[in-house]
Amino acid sequence: MKPIKLFSTLILIFMTVPVFSQNQTEVDRINTSAGDVEIFFIGHGSLMFRTGENVIHIDPVSSSGNYDNLPKADLILVSHEHYDHLDTELIKQLKKPSTLMFSNAASAEQVTWAQVMKPGDVKTAGGIKIEAVHAYNILHERSKGSPFHPRGNGIGFVLTIGDKRFYVVGDTENTPEMKALRDIDVAFLPMNLPYTMTPEMVADAALAFRPAILYPYHYGDTDTQKLIDLLKGSGIDVRIRNMK
Repeated sequence: MKPIKLFSTLILIFMTVPVFSQNQTEVDRINTSAGDVEIFFIGHGSLMFRTGENVIHIDPVSSSGNYDNLPKADLILVSHEHYDHLDTELIKQLKKPSTLMFSNAASAEQVTWAQVMKPGDVKTAGGIKIEAVHAYNILHERSKGSPFHPRGNGIGFVLTIGDKRFYVVGDTENTPEMKALRDIDVAFLPMNLPYTMTPEMVADAALAFRPAILYPYHYGDTDTQKLIDLLKGSGIDVRIRNMK
């Protein structure tokens, strides 16, 4: 191969392979008017966003992945108090003197410096707008009349960073409040039974509010190919990352 052609090939490969952090956590970059947002797919329901000098940990839980090489938080968001979304010991490790935390009320009972958000509330931190959205079950219950996630307890978050809106939903089904959202650029929707959604429910929600990019997460052993097939031809970019 000629030197110039080899150089061009290497550039193309560099631009298209996934980016990895030091501990091999997958990272995607989303361009916004405020600069790139790096999304770290730690595992299960745990994510980290980094934009400029802001580090946002969302539902950080040590059992979801390796936090050894990840930075401490400027902002921590916790959707609800279940063990796979709230890890108080890890939060202590991620906290700096200036760290803010927004969460539902039950999580704030365990992390007393957290600020409570309820559905409909809006906060700002580091130039980022944070909106709380309902997250709950409609069909799936522990027992009759006892949903896994009752309405009014858990929340999801819509983050506006520059000109892009990121929706991280927590544990929920395809609720009317979710389906009424508009102008979502990137969405993270859970897909594991019996606690959250089937692929059909995720597809139903996605076709209603139509995010440009959809990441199924918190999906356990669910066959992600089913979701890809359901949304084929929809124009929604379904991206599968290791978020079991």
